[in-house]
Amino acid sequence: MAAMNTPHASHTRPGQTPVSRREFLRRSSQAAGAACAASAVAASATSPAATAATADVAGPASLRYCLNTSTIRGQEVGLPRAIDIAAQAGYQGIEPWIRELQAYVQQGGSLKDLRKRLDDRGLVVESAIGFARWIVDDETTRTAALDEARRDMEMVAALGGKRIAAPPAGAARADEPAVSSTAAAQRYRTLLELGRQVGVVPQLEIWGFSRTLSRLGEVLHVAAEAAHPDACLLPDIYHLYKGGSDFHALRLVSGSAMQVFHVNDYPAQPDRSTITDAHRVYPGDGIAPLGLVFRTLREVGFRGALSLELFNRDYWQQDALEVARTGLVKTQEAVARALQGA
Repeated sequence: MAAMNTPHASHTRPGQTPVSRREFLRRSSQAAGAACAASAVAASATSPAATAATADVAGPASLRYCLNTSTIRGQEVGLPRAIDIAAQAGYQGIEPWIRELQAYVQQGGSLKDLRKRLDDRGLVVESAIGFARWIVDDETTRTAALDEARRDMEMVAALGGKRIAAPPAGAARADEPAVSSTAAAQRYRTLLELGRQVGVVPQLEIWGFSRTLSRLGEVLHVAAEAAHPDACLLPDIYHLYKGGSDFHALRLVSGSAMQVFHVNDYPAQPDRSTITDAHRVYPGDGIAPLGLVFRTLREVGFRGALSLELFNRDYWQQDALEVARTGLVKTQEAVARALQGA
């Protein structure tokens, strides 16, 4: 042990004071550590991912971007081509409608082939849009709706999807009976249990125009009273506005309770009472408080998918790929402005 303190010529340079072996090793270790740290910082600073994260260009690294196929529905490109478009435009996920999946199968398409197409293009099915009337009061209708919901979820599962929308279909229009929050909670729990059997989570969706589940407070109440670990919400910027919900209330929702968030924007006219889905515009092209929304999502820990859902007839007259690309760029720009405090 004493030999480690003995000066050695190999540990010095000309003109330097000799140091012990122990001191030499200590200094060498410090220098190596500093060099590794500097190298890591330099590498991360020059990588595209680090540059984006530093600039907050596209939000947190775990934030995903998804194309809801309604955005290009009017072009009638078909589901396989819609998958290609989503991938070419730069999305990580896609949100098809169940009616599109049904039409694809009815025309001879294979869900196995469709999943391979998704895998080959690096896309995941973040969610799907179905309209099973699981919430209605009529027991016969509700029983049939649960069978429909199972079939819908099985199709989603066959594509590797884990989530499906659960809107208040059948209790929305003026001529349809509204459903109490207590009954809705019980029925949502039943739907969640069915989802567990299939491996797909039904997301309680807010519909701003609906007689039932039109406001964020009501949706939160129903989800909480369902008393189920899989309960979660599917919010939508347009529907929050249409139903009169305060966007500040999003801070009351845990990020883990929102796995997909429908993004869009809306113009100043027509007003809230007459605005419809068809008036939705690209994020940033309207008056929605997107800065507040995206900052709040960051603050509550949202780490899910932002799914672009539009129904704009003017966009449907344009090239589908260009619409998809424009929507993604504008969504990412809106997120960037929000997280940079603009």
